[in-house]
Amino acid sequence: MFILIEHRSKKTAKGDICMKKLVLLGAGYGNMRILRELLPNQLPDDIEIILVDRVPYHCLKTEYYALAAGTVSDQDVRVTFPEHPRLKKRYGEIETIDLKESVIYFSDGEPLTFDELVIGLGCEDKFHNVPGADVFSHSIQTIGKSRETYQTLNNLPASSIVSIVGGGLSGIELASELRESRPDLTIKLFDRGKTILSSFPERISRYVQNWFHTNGVEVINEANITKVEQGLIYNHDRPVSTDVVVWTAGIQPNKIVRDLDVEKDGQGRVVLTKHHYIPKYENVYVVGDCASLPYAPSAQLAEGQAEQIVQIMQRRWEGKELPESLPTIKLKGVLGSLGKKQGFGLMNERAITGRIARILKSGVLWMYKYHKG
Repeated sequence: MFILIEHRSKKTAKGDICMKKLVLLGAGYGNMRILRELLPNQLPDDIEIILVDRVPYHCLKTEYYALAAGTVSDQDVRVTFPEHPRLKKRYGEIETIDLKESVIYFSDGEPLTFDELVIGLGCEDKFHNVPGADVFSHSIQTIGKSRETYQTLNNLPASSIVSIVGGGLSGIELASELRESRPDLTIKLFDRGKTILSSFPERISRYVQNWFHTNGVEVINEANITKVEQGLIYNHDRPVSTDVVVWTAGIQPNKIVRDLDVEKDGQGRVVLTKHHYIPKYENVYVVGDCASLPYAPSAQLAEGQAEQIVQIMQRRWEGKELPESLPTIKLKGVLGSLGKKQGFGLMNERAITGRIARILKSGVLWMYKYHKG
């Protein structure tokens, strides 16, 4: 069964076009891709876009580890929003989304109504019910929290101990970047796996593990953090002294999304139709980390999904049937850095390590920042 939305321009008594509002919640990778696909020439004349975010710029979340470590400046992880006569911006903290009434409520300021909505509010740390983790650990999930983590880490006296919980991409990149930024610190990386990046090919896992060994980062494998207190982190219930804990051990959808009265998967992500909208709310799409998709969340995935959402919206605006199916989103691979000179990656199922992997990652970032992806 296909849903057709007839798109007609409405006019006021004076003959002016009554504009429809497409609201983009969150200026992450998904909604930025939607802007890039629609602007400047693919937006119908009777639609305006309202972009909603906390801050007045797009943030390169994949680079927050470097901001926290102090190896890049705040400006290096910011990208200005595009300008367009029918693109408006609104800044503030969202309180709730009323899907039935098509209204967004803010903690301060007037409510915002929408005709179409794309929810791209991203994710938050998931603490797995570990006592004290949400109180006594630092985060790199938002630019604000990354700034606070930077201040804490770079104000530490010499020989302080930093414990990073989580041996995924974020934890690895933060540990390696911090090693270059603050060689005087003792850095411990707590990882649940038997080896670092145990889900990757052995060549990559071994390379990263050896890099940490050579560069003096202590990797604690098969870790199980059971409690966090001021100055202590408990591994298998055994206390370990530490000066700072940084949590990179899992994510969950934004609380605004978790509070929505819609179907979710086991990770709390919104279950969608094959056309990326919420069942019963064909005018509401979800993009990125909050969407239930058969892949691990990533910036690359959010951008691929956003491109398909734009295709669906355009077909509806033109009064066309939706496609029977959408192509599989193609992911090019994963690239990670080990400081500024080394890296690792998996491209088209081929393992890459060393200088070339770091150059590739830097090139991808440069293309995104200066050539709009």
